[in-house]
Amino acid sequence: MENCQVINWKEYSPGLPEIIDIDSVNKLPYKFRFSVKKILDMDWDFVKISKKLEFSTLFHWSDTWQSEEDLEKLMNYPENTAYVQEHWKSDEFFGYQLLNGLNPMLIERCTELPQKFRVTNEMVNKSFPESSLEREMKNGNIFLCNYERLSGFRGNVIDYEQQFLSAPFCLLHLTNERKLLPIAIQLKQEPSLSNPIFLPSDSEWDWLLAKIFVRNAEFNEHELHFHLLRTHLLSEVFTVALLRTLPQAHPLYKLLFPHTRYTLQLNIQARNTLISKDGIFSKYTAIGYGTDIQKFMQRAMSSLTYTSLCLPDDISARRLNDIPNFYYREDGQRLWDIIQRFVGGVLTYYYTCNDDVKQDTELQNWIGEIFKHGFKESDSSGIPKSFSKIEELVKFVTMVIFTASAQHAAVNNGQFDFGGWMPNFPSTLRKPPPSQKGIATEKSIFETLPNVSTTINGLTVLHVLSNQSSDRRRLGEYPEELFTDEKPRELIEEFKTDLKKLGQEIEKRNQSLAFPYVYLSPENVNNSVDL
Repeated sequence: MENCQVINWKEYSPGLPEIIDIDSVNKLPYKFRFSVKKILDMDWDFVKISKKLEFSTLFHWSDTWQSEEDLEKLMNYPENTAYVQEHWKSDEFFGYQLLNGLNPMLIERCTELPQKFRVTNEMVNKSFPESSLEREMKNGNIFLCNYERLSGFRGNVIDYEQQFLSAPFCLLHLTNERKLLPIAIQLKQEPSLSNPIFLPSDSEWDWLLAKIFVRNAEFNEHELHFHLLRTHLLSEVFTVALLRTLPQAHPLYKLLFPHTRYTLQLNIQARNTLISKDGIFSKYTAIGYGTDIQKFMQRAMSSLTYTSLCLPDDISARRLNDIPNFYYREDGQRLWDIIQRFVGGVLTYYYTCNDDVKQDTELQNWIGEIFKHGFKESDSSGIPKSFSKIEELVKFVTMVIFTASAQHAAVNNGQFDFGGWMPNFPSTLRKPPPSQKGIATEKSIFETLPNVSTTINGLTVLHVLSNQSSDRRRLGEYPEELFTDEKPRELIEEFKTDLKKLGQEIEKRNQSLAFPYVYLSPENVNNSVDL
């Protein structure tokens, strides 16, 4: 293959997916680089937001925020962020975010409490006085978020100040009014007298501080696991394998190439500026850089399975098929079906029987490289080593396109909406998890939250990462017109029609929502991991 002379693999970190063997954007072939328009858009957006934030505060950058009013002066927040600012303390919005926020990937239905999370019926019975915890679990009304992957990390040092993070359990209850509310939070994995279980009946500040520690755990799980690993790094694996194994005339190359746009340059830049030794994570997050971030991502890698990458299978595995107001599931399932129908139409046009799939050595080399270099030849991942049936190929390619487009949109595009109000999504915390109840105050909460410098730098990055460039290509936009056969062209037009119809239905649904879920509306989903 001609591409093999240019594109090679190299190890990124032990146990993690391999990456392209190019460490500078200038070494990338031109067809994989950003357009001049995108470069100018990103540079201008960075300058604009950083200056806006820098000049809107009179505090010294190492100062502690004194009040929410001081934070409000940072900027005129966009509509969604303003909603978060108003509702971030409420239990209802806290639960909503675990379904429809930046990370709808961790919550699962709970039928049995983890042994380390010793919640009793007496603790939570105020949430369902006419029932019991055991009965509510049996009825399917109890849900759990377990952040055990964050256990055991000491924390970063920022501005000569030790930072902290926790590995919480968070238990939630689905009420008769169809609201998902937190009912118990334990901030460390190991139960002890110095690790209390916080409850909504505790003081206002105790309960709010416990929820803030959960939101910080969300930051780390979201940014490193479900955003970086499961969309950016996997899309790079799919891209490098494609370029190394398939000729440009191959139908799968034509189908997938539009879903690789800008991914290689974006990831190279991220490794150089965001997750490098002197990058953003090193300077402004609790987990920092080095062995801790590697260890966390290795733990995350162990949970990376084929089932968890396929939305319908993942939702079933977490037993979330019938939880109400789960717009990520509703919109994601319909997008998955539309993509699968399109992929199936194209691939069954070129592969008329299973033997066509088995005998396509280039196709088999493609999936072989993904299994070897992306999933480290792990049989437990469930990733296929080869394809023997058309339906297997259709499902896998659907997952590849969904990951690069819809899944990335779901975990990326709302970063400033939810994280622009810093207390709702803090990148670090400056005090350890409380070891007893009754000591938290409003003052101690602001002493725990990030300082001014960390806040401003964090918001700048979140804004740039979630701001669409003017040369974006929405899902289904294929200006290269790589297919010459009439049938695939017809299928592309049907794909666009299906996406447009879904977008109209989502827009109609959103008109009745106080906080519209827009992240999987097709008009907001790009073809590729490109921002």
